[in-house]
This record gives sequence, C-alpha cells and structure tokens, in this order.
Amino acid sequence: MKKNEVPQDDSPLKNHKSNELVYAVDDDGKFVSVQSTGWEAKTVVQHENLEVLDQRIKQALNNVKAGIVSPIVYFMELNRMDWQTLAAYVGKWTFFVKRHSKPNIFKKLSTKTLQKYADAFGISLNDLQNFKG
Repeated sequence: MKKNEVPQDDSPLKNHKSNELVYAVDDDGKFVSVQSTGWEAKTVVQHENLEVLDQRIKQALNNVKAGIVSPIVYFMELNRMDWQTLAAYVGKWTFFVKRHSKPNIFKKLSTKTLQKYADAFGISLNDLQNFKG
C-alpha cells in the first residue's frame, strides 16, 4: 500500500484521539511508518470479535449461575484468556485447570490454589470463592 493510500477512516481510535502505526511504501519505494486513524474493514471485524467475546462471557456467567462450571471459567472469559494462558499464569497443567472448572472440584481446592487463580484474575480470594454469578 502506498503512503497516500493508508486509510484514515473513522474508528474508535479517532474517538480517543489516538492513531495506529502502519507501514506503507513511499514514492521512492521504501517502507515508511504512517499514522492512521483507522480502517473501516478492521473496525467492523474488531466489533464482531468483541460481540463474540461478550457472548462467551454471558454464556460463562449463565453456566456459573446454573452450576455447570466454576467461577474460574467466567473469570477466564472475562479476562480473555484461554486454557493454556490461564494454566501458565497459575503454574499448572492445562488438564488440571480444566478439571478445576468443575464446580465440585473447585469447592475442594486449597486456599493456596485459589489464591493463584485470584491473582491471575486480579481479584480477591473472597471474590473468587463467593462468586455466584
């Protein structure tokens, strides 16, 4: 893309008076950095991704309320983590983290283990233990 063709569309970046750094080709054929206020196609995709993430959070919340999963799943979705990321944060195998998502297993976890999850989510131990959805 040429330097003068870099999109300058309306996006959330523009509303926050921020720009995105992109690379384009100048008149001499060299790559240069250019500030962009946004790109409509990218904004549309980002909005759709955010909607999907919001749906996943709502579904996790409903599953916690129904007693299908433990609060770990809700906070994992809320913090936009996946199983592997959460496992890395708490220093456990993914298998064990998935196992801890079962409400009956979650209730038996030690305070030390729950504290690791609370730290990973940036919440208090009390908030994690008493979260009902």
